[in-house]
Amino acid sequence: MTLSACTSRFSPAPVSNISTFNEVLQRNKHTIKSSKYIVKKGDTLYSIAWRANSQVHNIAQLNKISSPYRIYPNQTLFIVQPSTKKTKKTTHNKVSVKKPTKSSTFIPQKSSKNTLASNKKQAYGKIVAVQKSSQKGNRSPTPFSKKVDQFQWPVNGKVIEYFSSNDQGNKGIDLAGSRGTKIKASAQGKVVYAGNALRGYGKLIIIKHNEDYLSAYAHNDQILVKEQQLINGGEYIATMGDTDANKVMLHFEIRFRGKSVNPMKYLPKK
Repeated sequence: MTLSACTSRFSPAPVSNISTFNEVLQRNKHTIKSSKYIVKKGDTLYSIAWRANSQVHNIAQLNKISSPYRIYPNQTLFIVQPSTKKTKKTTHNKVSVKKPTKSSTFIPQKSSKNTLASNKKQAYGKIVAVQKSSQKGNRSPTPFSKKVDQFQWPVNGKVIEYFSSNDQGNKGIDLAGSRGTKIKASAQGKVVYAGNALRGYGKLIIIKHNEDYLSAYAHNDQILVKEQQLINGGEYIATMGDTDANKVMLHFEIRFRGKSVNPMKYLPKK
Protein backbone atom coordinates (compact mmCIF):
# COMPACT_ATOMS: atom_id res chain seq x y z
CA MET A 1 0.00 0.00 0.00
CA THR A 2 2.83 2.38 0.88
CA LEU A 3 4.59 1.57 -2.38
CA SER A 4 1.47 2.19 -4.47
CA ALA A 5 0.77 5.48 -2.66
CA CYS A 6 4.29 6.74 -3.37
CA THR A 7 4.03 5.64 -6.98
CA SER A 8 0.76 7.52 -7.52
CA ARG A 9 2.07 10.62 -5.78
CA PHE A 10 5.03 10.96 -8.10
CA SER A 11 3.35 9.73 -11.27
CA PRO A 12 3.71 12.13 -14.23
CA ALA A 13 0.91 14.53 -15.05
CA PRO A 14 -1.36 13.59 -17.97
CA VAL A 15 -0.03 14.59 -21.37
CA SER A 16 -3.15 16.66 -22.09
CA ASN A 17 -2.55 18.81 -18.99
CA ILE A 18 1.10 19.38 -19.93
CA SER A 19 0.24 20.35 -23.51
CA THR A 20 -2.49 22.74 -22.34
CA PHE A 21 -0.08 24.37 -19.88
CA ASN A 22 2.53 24.78 -22.63
CA GLU A 23 -0.02 26.41 -24.95
CA VAL A 24 -1.11 28.87 -22.27
CA LEU A 25 2.54 29.61 -21.48
CA GLN A 26 3.26 30.21 -25.16
CA ARG A 27 0.38 32.70 -25.52
CA ASN A 28 1.35 34.61 -22.36
CA LYS A 29 5.01 34.60 -23.36
CA HIS A 30 4.41 36.96 -26.26
CA THR A 31 2.42 39.60 -24.41
CA ILE A 32 3.80 43.15 -24.59
CA LYS A 33 4.88 44.43 -21.17
CA SER A 34 7.30 47.19 -22.21
CA SER A 35 6.41 50.87 -22.53
CA LYS A 36 7.47 50.95 -26.21
CA TYR A 37 7.03 48.57 -29.11
CA ILE A 38 8.64 48.40 -32.57
CA VAL A 39 6.08 47.42 -35.22
CA LYS A 40 6.83 44.19 -37.11
CA LYS A 41 5.52 42.96 -40.43
CA GLY A 42 1.97 41.63 -40.07
CA ASP A 43 1.18 43.71 -36.98
CA THR A 44 -1.93 45.82 -36.73
CA LEU A 45 -2.84 48.27 -34.00
CA TYR A 46 -5.52 45.85 -32.83
CA SER A 47 -3.09 42.93 -32.58
CA ILE A 48 -0.60 45.11 -30.67
CA ALA A 49 -3.31 46.35 -28.30
CA TRP A 50 -4.44 42.74 -27.80
CA ARG A 51 -0.95 41.62 -26.79
CA ALA A 52 -0.53 44.69 -24.54
CA ASN A 53 -3.90 44.15 -22.79
CA SER A 54 -4.85 47.68 -23.75
CA GLN A 55 -7.49 49.52 -25.77
CA VAL A 56 -6.79 50.48 -29.35
CA HIS A 57 -7.93 54.08 -29.04
CA ASN A 58 -5.64 54.57 -26.00
CA ILE A 59 -2.55 53.57 -27.98
CA ALA A 60 -3.79 55.48 -31.03
CA GLN A 61 -4.34 58.65 -29.01
CA LEU A 62 -0.96 58.29 -27.31
CA ASN A 63 0.81 58.05 -30.69
CA LYS A 64 -1.50 60.53 -32.49
CA ILE A 65 -2.74 57.92 -34.96
CA SER A 66 -6.17 58.54 -36.47
CA SER A 67 -8.62 56.00 -37.89
CA PRO A 68 -8.18 53.64 -39.78
CA TYR A 69 -5.08 53.23 -37.58
CA ARG A 70 -2.41 52.54 -40.22
CA ILE A 71 1.00 51.57 -38.85
CA TYR A 72 4.26 50.60 -40.55
CA PRO A 73 7.12 48.16 -39.89
CA ASN A 74 9.95 49.55 -37.72
CA GLN A 75 7.62 52.27 -36.40
CA THR A 76 8.08 52.87 -32.67
CA LEU A 77 4.86 53.06 -30.67
CA PHE A 78 4.32 54.16 -27.10
CA ILE A 79 2.23 51.59 -25.24
CA VAL A 80 1.91 53.65 -22.06
CA GLN A 81 2.39 57.33 -21.36
CA PRO A 82 6.13 58.06 -20.97
CA SER A 83 6.97 59.36 -17.51
CA THR A 84 8.17 62.96 -17.29
CA LYS A 85 10.09 64.18 -14.28
CA LYS A 86 8.98 67.60 -13.13
CA THR A 87 11.55 69.89 -11.55
CA LYS A 88 10.33 72.39 -9.03
CA LYS A 89 11.86 75.85 -9.26
CA THR A 90 12.26 77.68 -5.97
CA THR A 91 12.58 81.46 -5.82
CA HIS A 92 14.05 83.29 -2.90
CA ASN A 93 12.92 86.80 -3.83
CA LYS A 94 11.54 88.76 -0.93
CA VAL A 95 8.21 90.48 -1.38
CA SER A 96 7.90 93.86 0.28
CA VAL A 97 4.47 94.98 1.41
CA LYS A 98 3.79 98.70 1.65
CA LYS A 99 1.49 100.04 4.29
CA PRO A 100 -1.46 101.97 2.90
CA THR A 101 -1.24 105.76 3.21
CA LYS A 102 -4.00 108.30 3.22
CA SER A 103 -3.32 109.21 -0.39
CA SER A 104 -3.38 105.61 -1.53
CA THR A 105 -6.51 104.57 0.36
CA PHE A 106 -8.96 102.81 -1.91
CA ILE A 107 -12.36 104.49 -2.25
CA PRO A 108 -15.02 102.16 -3.78
CA GLN A 109 -16.98 103.61 -6.67
CA LYS A 110 -20.69 103.20 -7.04
CA SER A 111 -21.75 100.68 -9.66
CA SER A 112 -25.24 99.98 -10.88
CA LYS A 113 -26.86 96.62 -10.09
CA ASN A 114 -27.77 96.15 -13.76
CA THR A 115 -24.12 96.33 -14.86
CA LEU A 116 -23.06 93.83 -12.20
CA ALA A 117 -25.86 91.42 -13.15
CA SER A 118 -25.00 91.58 -16.84
CA ASN A 119 -21.32 90.88 -16.10
CA LYS A 120 -22.28 87.80 -14.07
CA LYS A 121 -24.48 86.52 -16.87
CA GLN A 122 -21.70 86.94 -19.43
CA ALA A 123 -19.15 85.17 -17.24
CA TYR A 124 -21.51 82.31 -16.51
CA GLY A 125 -22.43 82.05 -20.16
CA LYS A 126 -18.76 81.59 -21.11
CA ILE A 127 -18.32 78.76 -18.62
CA VAL A 128 -21.42 76.95 -19.88
CA ALA A 129 -20.25 77.27 -23.47
CA VAL A 130 -16.86 75.73 -22.61
CA GLN A 131 -18.48 72.86 -20.75
CA LYS A 132 -20.80 72.07 -23.63
CA SER A 133 -18.00 72.13 -26.19
CA SER A 134 -15.80 69.88 -24.04
CA GLN A 135 -18.65 67.39 -23.61
CA LYS A 136 -19.14 67.20 -27.35
CA GLY A 137 -15.41 66.71 -27.88
CA ASN A 138 -15.30 63.73 -25.49
CA ARG A 139 -18.02 61.85 -27.31
CA SER A 140 -16.72 59.10 -29.57
CA PRO A 141 -18.81 57.80 -32.45
CA THR A 142 -19.88 54.17 -32.10
CA PRO A 143 -20.24 52.31 -35.41
CA PHE A 144 -22.14 49.44 -33.81
CA SER A 145 -24.79 49.05 -31.14
CA LYS A 146 -23.57 50.25 -27.73
CA LYS A 147 -24.69 47.08 -26.00
CA VAL A 148 -24.03 43.42 -26.72
CA ASP A 149 -27.43 41.84 -26.19
CA GLN A 150 -26.20 38.26 -25.88
CA PHE A 151 -23.01 36.38 -26.59
CA GLN A 152 -23.42 32.88 -28.00
CA TRP A 153 -21.21 29.81 -27.98
CA PRO A 154 -18.86 29.84 -31.00
CA VAL A 155 -18.89 26.01 -31.14
CA ASN A 156 -20.80 23.31 -29.32
CA GLY A 157 -17.79 21.66 -27.72
CA LYS A 158 -16.64 20.55 -24.28
CA VAL A 159 -14.67 23.06 -22.22
CA ILE A 160 -11.24 21.49 -21.67
CA GLU A 161 -9.57 24.50 -20.04
CA TYR A 162 -11.28 27.28 -18.07
CA PHE A 163 -10.45 30.95 -17.55
CA SER A 164 -7.89 31.93 -14.92
CA SER A 165 -7.25 35.39 -13.50
CA ASN A 166 -3.64 34.52 -12.58
CA ASP A 167 -0.88 36.39 -14.41
CA GLN A 168 0.23 33.20 -16.17
CA GLY A 169 -3.26 31.70 -16.36
CA ASN A 170 -5.52 31.02 -19.33
CA LYS A 171 -7.08 34.30 -20.51
CA GLY A 172 -10.06 32.59 -22.11
CA ILE A 173 -11.55 29.11 -22.45
CA ASP A 174 -10.46 26.20 -24.64
CA LEU A 175 -13.12 24.16 -26.42
CA ALA A 176 -12.59 20.66 -27.81
CA GLY A 177 -13.74 19.62 -31.25
CA SER A 178 -12.78 17.96 -34.50
CA ARG A 179 -10.83 19.45 -37.38
CA GLY A 180 -13.02 21.34 -39.82
CA THR A 181 -15.81 22.11 -37.34
CA LYS A 182 -17.29 25.48 -38.29
CA ILE A 183 -16.84 28.31 -35.79
CA LYS A 184 -19.47 31.03 -35.36
CA ALA A 185 -19.11 34.68 -34.41
CA SER A 186 -20.28 35.02 -30.82
CA ALA A 187 -22.03 38.34 -31.55
CA GLN A 188 -22.47 41.00 -34.23
CA GLY A 189 -19.45 43.14 -35.04
CA LYS A 190 -16.54 43.91 -37.35
CA VAL A 191 -13.47 41.78 -38.04
CA VAL A 192 -10.51 43.92 -36.95
CA TYR A 193 -7.85 41.23 -37.21
CA ALA A 194 -7.53 38.05 -39.28
CA GLY A 195 -4.07 36.51 -39.56
CA ASN A 196 -1.30 34.49 -37.94
CA ALA A 197 1.18 37.16 -36.77
CA LEU A 198 0.45 36.63 -33.05
CA ARG A 199 2.65 33.77 -31.89
CA GLY A 200 0.91 31.34 -29.58
CA TYR A 201 -2.51 31.97 -31.16
CA GLY A 202 -2.03 30.41 -34.60
CA LYS A 203 -4.56 31.59 -37.15
CA LEU A 204 -6.49 34.18 -35.17
CA ILE A 205 -9.64 36.27 -35.64
CA ILE A 206 -10.49 39.30 -33.49
CA ILE A 207 -13.97 40.81 -33.69
CA LYS A 208 -14.89 44.25 -32.37
CA HIS A 209 -18.48 44.25 -31.08
CA ASN A 210 -18.56 47.84 -29.81
CA GLU A 211 -16.27 50.37 -28.11
CA ASP A 212 -16.00 48.12 -25.04
CA TYR A 213 -16.05 44.48 -26.15
CA LEU A 214 -13.81 42.33 -28.34
CA SER A 215 -13.81 38.57 -28.88
CA ALA A 216 -11.04 36.33 -30.25
CA TYR A 217 -10.94 32.89 -31.89
CA ALA A 218 -7.53 31.16 -32.02
CA HIS A 219 -5.85 28.03 -33.49
CA ASN A 220 -8.15 28.01 -36.53
CA ASP A 221 -7.51 25.77 -39.53
CA GLN A 222 -9.11 28.08 -42.11
CA ILE A 223 -10.20 31.71 -41.80
CA LEU A 224 -13.43 32.43 -43.70
CA VAL A 225 -13.64 36.22 -43.19
CA LYS A 226 -11.55 39.28 -44.02
CA GLU A 227 -10.52 42.31 -41.99
CA GLN A 228 -13.05 45.18 -41.89
CA GLN A 229 -15.85 42.76 -42.77
CA LEU A 230 -19.13 43.30 -40.91
CA ILE A 231 -20.69 40.09 -39.64
CA ASN A 232 -23.74 38.94 -37.74
CA GLY A 233 -23.83 36.85 -34.59
CA GLY A 234 -23.89 33.16 -35.51
CA GLU A 235 -22.23 33.71 -38.89
CA TYR A 236 -19.47 31.23 -39.77
CA ILE A 237 -16.02 32.83 -39.54
CA ALA A 238 -13.51 29.93 -39.41
CA THR A 239 -12.97 26.19 -39.13
CA MET A 240 -11.42 24.52 -36.12
CA GLY A 241 -7.80 23.43 -36.27
CA ASP A 242 -4.55 23.13 -34.34
CA THR A 243 -2.35 25.96 -35.65
CA ASP A 244 0.21 26.83 -32.95
CA ALA A 245 -1.36 24.19 -30.68
CA ASN A 246 -0.72 20.55 -29.78
CA LYS A 247 -4.27 19.43 -30.49
CA VAL A 248 -7.40 20.48 -32.37
CA MET A 249 -9.33 23.02 -30.30
CA LEU A 250 -10.72 26.54 -30.20
CA HIS A 251 -9.25 29.10 -27.81
CA PHE A 252 -11.97 31.71 -27.21
CA GLU A 253 -11.56 35.03 -25.39
CA ILE A 254 -13.73 38.02 -24.50
CA ARG A 255 -12.14 41.32 -23.52
CA PHE A 256 -13.78 44.32 -21.90
CA ARG A 257 -11.95 47.61 -22.49
CA GLY A 258 -8.76 45.72 -23.29
CA LYS A 259 -8.85 43.45 -20.23
CA SER A 260 -9.51 39.71 -20.29
CA VAL A 261 -12.78 38.62 -18.68
CA ASN A 262 -14.25 35.19 -17.98
CA PRO A 263 -16.29 34.15 -21.06
CA MET A 264 -18.39 31.81 -18.91
CA LYS A 265 -20.02 34.86 -17.30
CA TYR A 266 -21.21 36.10 -20.72
CA LEU A 267 -22.14 32.85 -22.49
CA PRO A 268 -25.54 31.23 -21.94
CA LYS A 269 -25.61 28.13 -19.75
CA LYS A 270 -25.73 24.87 -21.66
